[in-house]
Amino acid sequence: MSQVVVSCSPSVFVITTMNNRRIERVSELVKQQISEVLQELNFTDCGLITVTSAEISPDLHDGRVYVSVIGSAEQKQRALAMLEAEHGRIQHELSRRVILKYTPRLKFVLDETESEARRIESLLDDLDHEPPHD
Repeated sequence: MSQVVVSCSPSVFVITTMNNRRIERVSELVKQQISEVLQELNFTDCGLITVTSAEISPDLHDGRVYVSVIGSAEQKQRALAMLEAEHGRIQHELSRRVILKYTPRLKFVLDETESEARRIESLLDDLDHEPPHD
């Protein structure tokens, strides 16, 4: 359902822009609702799970939900396994809460942005503390 702008008329541009804004709003709504569902499911021994973002395809058929897990590497893997195990329940609950023509098929992805940023920051700090080589 992607639209291609062939003409530069203002009406076509507005339709395309509204479509993109709608996808952004749907993505944000999915993020909020999945966050609430995860709080209700109350995963134990999986660290702290946070939904960082959601990206829904323009046709509303597919979606990626990015989650950050504060905890050990084992807890991160356990959290992803639990999300996959509860996928059907989460998907059903989303379809109940968000009324769309299609409920996106969700895929949970571990968001490593924060830990990668800390790693880079640590490397930069190490560079600052090294003595200069003559």
